[in-house]
Amino acid sequence: MAVDRRTFLTYTPAALGALALEWATIDPALAAGSTSGRPVDPALVDWLESSARNLNSLPTVHRQHTGPLLEGHLTTVIELLGQGSYGHAVGIRLHSLAASLSQTLAWHRFDHEHHAAANRYWHAAVHAAHQARDRDMGAGALSDIAYQSIWLGQPRAAADSLEHALSRTTNPTARSLLLLRKARAHAMLNEPRACYRDLAQAEKLLDSTTDIAPQWCSWMSPADLAVDTGRCLIDLGQPVRAHDQISQGIQLLPQPRDKTKAVFLGYEAESLLAQGDVVQAAQMAHQSLGLAQQIGASRCIQQIRDLSASFEPFSSEHGVDRLLHDVASTT
Repeated sequence: MAVDRRTFLTYTPAALGALALEWATIDPALAAGSTSGRPVDPALVDWLESSARNLNSLPTVHRQHTGPLLEGHLTTVIELLGQGSYGHAVGIRLHSLAASLSQTLAWHRFDHEHHAAANRYWHAAVHAAHQARDRDMGAGALSDIAYQSIWLGQPRAAADSLEHALSRTTNPTARSLLLLRKARAHAMLNEPRACYRDLAQAEKLLDSTTDIAPQWCSWMSPADLAVDTGRCLIDLGQPVRAHDQISQGIQLLPQPRDKTKAVFLGYEAESLLAQGDVVQAAQMAHQSLGLAQQIGASRCIQQIRDLSASFEPFSSEHGVDRLLHDVASTT
């Protein structure tokens, strides 16, 4: 089967920086109404919003089946924006819905390692949120691109773009998430002072807020803060402290978030392996692999594939041979 080169093309650090700077410095044009075409029924917009929320609320294991439905919703929204007649308020709602659907579909593509497609959806989300003057959602989509850059080993571009995103983000939960991601970028760059500063601010914001979080980051919780703090500590060479944080976070994680749990278990396996606890690390890695296969998230499977090379010198240890065998069968 031929490999589509576009699958692997993502924002260059310069392009990501340009997008972030443009978003942070240019005032959006408020979404205008359209007087051409057939009138858009607000009841249809109600249904599209409600249906999209319901699809997004399904457990992660169902995500592999909901993508085509969400794509259909986005196609309908784009057609309404381009061909319908609507007033200002409906225009805002349609642009907001386009941003939300694009952001969700970007994550679908990202989880299947279709990085160029994910970029295109996130870029669309940034611009649709800009049109709707929803700065928090725009910052969220921009921070998702930064997270992708972190995942692909480009932490400097991620840190810089997150700084721009934070300049216009107001919701405390949203700011906490962005600071947590920026802390990870600083940890990868071996900048502990900046990392610890961002972690402290992220924790303070998450603990102190009573504001309702935007839908796109409503999942952000103490579990995420704990585990991603642990991930930072791994990068900073502190595996024991990292393991304590990660194990606490996994215990707090709600069951429907299986994809997140798969990623977090991979982090826990890495922290245990760094401490020399090979058997327990293999068990966590195997559990992560099983979850990733169950939900069809190839990105999470690749995470364990990458980690498996570190297990090869310990193939005689209990559970390691089975892990290596099962990882090999995924290729």
